[in-house]
Order: sequence, then structure tokens, then C-alpha cells
Amino acid sequence: MLIVLVVVGTAWLMDGLVRPRTARSMRQAMGLWLQALMVVTLHGALLALAGNPWVAAALTIALLALFAVVSNAKHAMLGEPLVFTDLALIGAVFRHPQFYLSAVSLWQRALGALAGLVLLGVLGALFDPSPARHAAGAIWAGVGLTMLWLSLRIAGIARLAPHPDLAGDVRRLGLLPVLLLYWLRWRASADPAPCPPATVARDGAADADAPALAVVIQCESFADPVELFGDDALALPALTQARADAWQWGDLAVSGFGAYTMRTEYGVVFGRSEEALGFRLFDPFLSALGEGSYGLGSRLDGAGWRSLFLHPHDMRFYGRDRIMPAAGFAELVGEDRFTPPAPHEGRYVTDDAMAQTIATLAQDAASDAANGDSPPTLLYAVTIENHGPWAPAEETDDTVPKGDLKASYVRLVRRSDAMLARLRRDLAALGRPSLLVFFGDHRPSIPAVTRPGGDRHTPYVMLRLDAQGRPIAGPGAHGPGRVDLTPAELHAAIMTALAPPAQA
Repeated sequence: MLIVLVVVGTAWLMDGLVRPRTARSMRQAMGLWLQALMVVTLHGALLALAGNPWVAAALTIALLALFAVVSNAKHAMLGEPLVFTDLALIGAVFRHPQFYLSAVSLWQRALGALAGLVLLGVLGALFDPSPARHAAGAIWAGVGLTMLWLSLRIAGIARLAPHPDLAGDVRRLGLLPVLLLYWLRWRASADPAPCPPATVARDGAADADAPALAVVIQCESFADPVELFGDDALALPALTQARADAWQWGDLAVSGFGAYTMRTEYGVVFGRSEEALGFRLFDPFLSALGEGSYGLGSRLDGAGWRSLFLHPHDMRFYGRDRIMPAAGFAELVGEDRFTPPAPHEGRYVTDDAMAQTIATLAQDAASDAANGDSPPTLLYAVTIENHGPWAPAEETDDTVPKGDLKASYVRLVRRSDAMLARLRRDLAALGRPSLLVFFGDHRPSIPAVTRPGGDRHTPYVMLRLDAQGRPIAGPGAHGPGRVDLTPAELHAAIMTALAPPAQA
């Protein structure tokens, strides 16, 4: 009992260090109670495994410290604490380590591996085979779990955290209770009713410039460097020109900073707002299979469109190999369809290689259409070249000083801008009305250069080109219209451009 009290007290003290926190504020009593029961359950389970109460206590405190450190590191880098959906990424770390371990230096990885081996040796040496202690641990865990189950059914606790407010709930209740409560709220959420496919009745005269080809580019870590760094000299020429000629353009109000591509991607592909998602908003891909009728491909299928999804990486990442077909994409164009990067081009498929494959697919669709063999075509592409960390050790570009993260980012974002310029030229040359949508998935998190907090928006542009490749002015009274949107609202704008509702 004394050991358990020490562990619970230590857990409360460590939780007080978790950010965000309010100075001189205490967690609510119900949060402290839930945390105590979770700690008792964890300690009992570890005691049942190790048979040594001091080892179980040390492991419990170590795990709680790990949660606090990881949560604070995430908060410093991305602007939000640990959330339950982050635990679903543990498997992805092992399946796709290059996305995560590249942020950890080689000596840190070696030290972590050595510490793991030492820990296993110590645990083996201190293991107690006494059946009584293992049984006591199982009893402790059972008691803690039962009390936790009963407590969650008390009216006051059952009403905690009815709506997502991650920062506020962590301040009020603590990290562990929020992880548990948000997971329970997520499990209780239900799939929405099916969304009917779009239908459209075309009027040949009125729709002479209706897009027959659409290219949507979700550009990795793409943000306007003028806004990021406050330097007009960093203006991107293609983005500037696209805004001047756009059918519609503006800021895209993405919710993530430095990561969480899937949140923006989900919003644009599925069109469901974060308010509608509720507790699914933190990683909407986890529940996207039940929402396939809302996907761009599914909805456009009813209007006679054929949709392709392009991503130069393993489609199993985030389950895209299952989610995108459910969202109505008839074909997935994966990493084997893109020219791999040369040794001097970095780790990921370049934006130029992406543009080349997109141009080829667009030309094929135009050729098939000329022969009467192709429906209107949507190409939704996710780029990856500008994925951090920036300024890698193998950087060979003499224009970028070694270790200059800002200059390395600007070099890569200019490559994305060049992709925008190339795609615009390629679509204009097809002799086919088209729509080009280009947006950033989130701002970059660059150590000591950009910080979470404040603005999070990225740019988006929608360019409509007529059959001669000329930009069509937007509906604004004074030419190209600026309209700031959420990702879900961008989905609606794309649907309106491609499958406008029939007039009554």
C-alpha cells in the first residue's frame, strides 16, 4: 500500500509538469481520481508480470515520465499535447521508421537501444518468481480496473469532456484521464448516414468551359515563405501568378501544425468538418472506412467522373490502400509509378517527378477523351519531397549552407512552386477545359525557425482553364475571388466546380 501511495503521488507531481498547464492551478478532483485509478491498475499489471513491487513501481513511474516527456516534446514541436490517436502511430514507427527516426540523431538511437538492453537485463535479474506477489499484482490490477469502470459511470465523471477541447481538458483533468476519456468518446462515435452521390444535368452551351479534367495537388509542408519569414524577397513566382489568375484563392484553415497530413487530406477528400467529426477529428483516417460515400471519388462517380489517387509512397501508410478505394478512387498510383530520386535529390520522390507522372496521366486522359473512350478524370495527388527534416547531412546543393534549415526549406518549397508552374503549363497545352487545385497540407515545424501558436493556415489556389488554356476569371465582382476556407469547405468548392447542382 505504501508503494502504491508513493507511485500515485509521484504520478500527480509529474502530471503537473505536462503542458499546457496554467500557473498555480490544480487539476480537478475528478481528474486526479481517474489518474490515481489508472496508475493503480498499471502498477498492479506490472507487479503481476514482474513479481517485484519496487520494480513494478519503477516501471510505472518510468512509463508515466515517458508519457509526460513525449507529450511535452510534441507540444513544443506541434503545439498540442499527446492524444490517444498518437498511440495508433506506434506501429507506423516500426513499419515506416524513416518518417519518425530521421528526427532522432544516430547517437540518440544507439543510446536508446543500449538503455533498452540494460533495462531488460535489470528486469531479468530482479524478477521475483513468487506466485503470491504475482497474484497480488493481478488483484491490484483487477481492483483498480473495476473501480475505474464504476467511476466512469458516475454522473459527474461520465459528463466530463463531452466535446473535444484538448488543451483545456488537459489543463483541467490531466494527461492520462484525457487519453482515456477521448478514447472512450471516440469508440462511442458512430458512422454518419451515407452521402448520396452527386448528379448533374449539363447544358452544352452553358457548360462549354466545364472542367473535363481536374488535378488536385496536396503539397507537403507547403506554406508561403513570405508569411512564414516576413521577407517579401522570398515570394514564390508561380503562387503569386496563380493567385492573380485564380478562379478562387485564399487561406486554408488547417488544424495541424508541422504534422497531421491526414487531417487536411481527410477534410479535402471527404468533406466532413471537424465539428461533424467530433472526437474522430484527431485522426479521421482511423474511422474513414465507414465514411467512404463522402469521398470525392464516390460523390463524383455519380456525375460520371473517374478518379485516381496518386501518392509516391507505400499506400499502406495510414491505410490509404483500403481507404482511398472506399472513397471511390478507381485506381491507386503508388511509388512504383514515379521516377525514384537520384542520390543528390534527397530521400523522397521529387515534385518534378510527380509533375511528370501527373502530366502523362493527364495526357492519356485527354487522348482517350478525344477518341470518346474516357469520362471526365480527377487526379488527386499527394506530394512528399518537402517532408522534413530539412538540410540533411547528404545535402549537396551548394546554394544551401550546411545545416541552414530555413534555406533548405525555401529551396524545397521553391521546387513545389516550380511544380505548380509546370502543371499549369501542361494542363493549358492539353486543349481541354481543366481545373487545377493546389494547397499545402500544413506549415513546417522547423526547429528554432518556426514555432506552433498563432497562424496555422496554408495557401490554396483554384485555377480554371478554358480549352485554349486561358484562365477563367472567378465569380468575384472585381475579378479573382479571395475566399478563406477550411479543408472541408475546399472539398465543397471542388465539388461545385466539377459537378455543379442542376438548376431547378
